[in-house]
Amino acid sequence: MKADRSITITGLRVRAAVVPRPRPLIFHTARFTESPLVLIDLETDAGITGCAYLFGYHDEAVAPLVSFARNLAPVVTGETLAPAELTRKLAARFRYFGMQGLAQIVASGIDMAAWDALAKAAGLPLAALLGYAPRPLPSYDSTGLGGPESVAGEARELDEAGFGTVKIKLGYATGADDVAVIRAIREAVPRMALMVDYNQRLSMPEATARMGLLEPEGLLWIEEPVEAADLEGHAALARDFRTPVQLGENWWNVYDMTRAAAARAGDCAMLDVGRIGGVTGWMQCAAVAEAYGLPLSSHFYPEISGQLMCASPTAHWLEFLEWASPILVNPVAADKGRVMPSTTPGTGVEWDETAVARYEVTIS
Repeated sequence: MKADRSITITGLRVRAAVVPRPRPLIFHTARFTESPLVLIDLETDAGITGCAYLFGYHDEAVAPLVSFARNLAPVVTGETLAPAELTRKLAARFRYFGMQGLAQIVASGIDMAAWDALAKAAGLPLAALLGYAPRPLPSYDSTGLGGPESVAGEARELDEAGFGTVKIKLGYATGADDVAVIRAIREAVPRMALMVDYNQRLSMPEATARMGLLEPEGLLWIEEPVEAADLEGHAALARDFRTPVQLGENWWNVYDMTRAAAARAGDCAMLDVGRIGGVTGWMQCAAVAEAYGLPLSSHFYPEISGQLMCASPTAHWLEFLEWASPILVNPVAADKGRVMPSTTPGTGVEWDETAVARYEVTIS
């Protein structure tokens, strides 16, 4: 690839796949055994294709995401492969529509694919393209674990798999039930370190009460105990309790993060690359995290998040989930709780097309 010629985007291919999870996500009383994914291929005149995927959360969200992304093919085709500039143009296009929700998620996916293509063209892993060396990252398992009757066995399985740190979902009927889940894990694997995630389930009075109950448990953090938008509530909890408060996976952009950081709404921060604006948005937020001294962790997308964690000065914990692993050529793997990002050119996302064909679903 000659350095004196720009690369032009020639097309955008968008598909959907429902992929079985190697381990189910256990969320209170529910078990999720499949991942609805949107696959993005950004084609270029250099013969290089940038790849990215988006997690659809719910089956009913996949079709709108696919449709929205496909509608942007004429918009991005003919543009120069300059990811930050492309993201800026998409943001300008949807300024009056609002760069949140579907628009921001799809723009994040296109940004990730564009950076993947750019890194492949440079012959570098994304971290190296950003000026950093890929390195092993501390990671935690995030499959959730079930209630008191099952967590002991699941914790032992994760311990045997090499995970010394696990995040669990809380928000059971009572605070005593939450404590019972933690203590069942600790009894089964005393050395296991734990984070907990309430996924915005609690009112402020309930969050105050439950954080008081959990204070003696030595947790690494308590994540989103109240509504993500309640910065004042998160700030009060962060101020009043020793256990660190984590939030950020629901931020849409660097402005959301900056407001939260300025409000001291949490002790640490978590970014979702598929929501924050892709690589471009992540790097903006990484600078804010450094300025405010916030430890920065990832949410979902371990392949590209691992690259970005290597490029984040305050990198903290990588969330390890294998949701796209069944359709990737070289999925990331955890070794004794540490993940080494791909050292091949790009972000590490490359489709196993045979597997994709097996799990692809038709979206008209």
